[in-house]
Amino acid sequence: MFVKIFRQLSKKDVSIAGGKGASLGEMTQAGITVPPGFVVVASAFDQFLEETDLDAEVEAALKKVNHKDINSVEEASEDIRGLIEKAKMPKDVAEEVKSHFRRLKSKFVAVRSSATAEDSSTAAWAGQLETYLNTTEKDLLKNVQKCWSSLFTPRAIFYRFEKKLHKKPVSVAVVVQAMIQSEISGICFTVHPVTKDRNQMVIEAGFGLGEAIVSGSVTPDTYVVHKDDLSILDINVSEQSMMIVRAGNKNLHKKLSAKAGGRQKLTGKQIVELAKICKGIEKHYKKPQDIEWAFVRGKFYITQSRPITTL
Repeated sequence: MFVKIFRQLSKKDVSIAGGKGASLGEMTQAGITVPPGFVVVASAFDQFLEETDLDAEVEAALKKVNHKDINSVEEASEDIRGLIEKAKMPKDVAEEVKSHFRRLKSKFVAVRSSATAEDSSTAAWAGQLETYLNTTEKDLLKNVQKCWSSLFTPRAIFYRFEKKLHKKPVSVAVVVQAMIQSEISGICFTVHPVTKDRNQMVIEAGFGLGEAIVSGSVTPDTYVVHKDDLSILDINVSEQSMMIVRAGNKNLHKKLSAKAGGRQKLTGKQIVELAKICKGIEKHYKKPQDIEWAFVRGKFYITQSRPITTL
């Protein structure tokens, strides 16, 4: 069993599904609207390293790293990633991944890395690893291997040494999720990230796919909502100059006119509806959450929720 569907996972499964995969399983079980998907569990990566005899080579490359020398880190990253991406995925793993993909009946999926050490209070791997949007069956296995290799980006290698994790086993699971071609997307912090006010939540919203906001390429709208009565305390509309949309199986940066990009992204009613969903997620986890969401055809989907580690 190298694959588990979201319904088979819960927040207790970080060691096999990583932080992201475990959270998506937990929310699916809690009845929160999550796009369907599955997780290629960490043991698939471990088996891959073992069967290809790469574990010894990875170990040797990491041993040579001087993490205070950026060239040494970058060299090791390039070597390790090359080895992982060029090796052949074990047949049983590949077949199981493909058969679950077909069951999803979604032409495009998002393929996301989910480190098994993710988002523990001392180690926030979020943003260190990679995501491949609009992946088709043709690129599926290649992108799963790229996610595996992203456990060894220069940033992730440096982070391992900095947090003294380089001697600990860190593995990686891969989330494969039906792609939501969001009209609007964004983030919600269930505690105000700047003032730390626990009675306020902040919603950020932009047109198109969420990568534009997560990567900092656009400035989103910001809405502040009071948590108790869900009243909207502040609306700050930003002009968005471009949005990321799918064109074929590529992501396209589409220019927006000042008029189109300057519109308020969510209506008051939608802001309240989303705030209610996010308040429910925080209540479920019993701690402040950093939530990624997508909106398409009149419906909100939650694509990620993790604890806020900076409070």
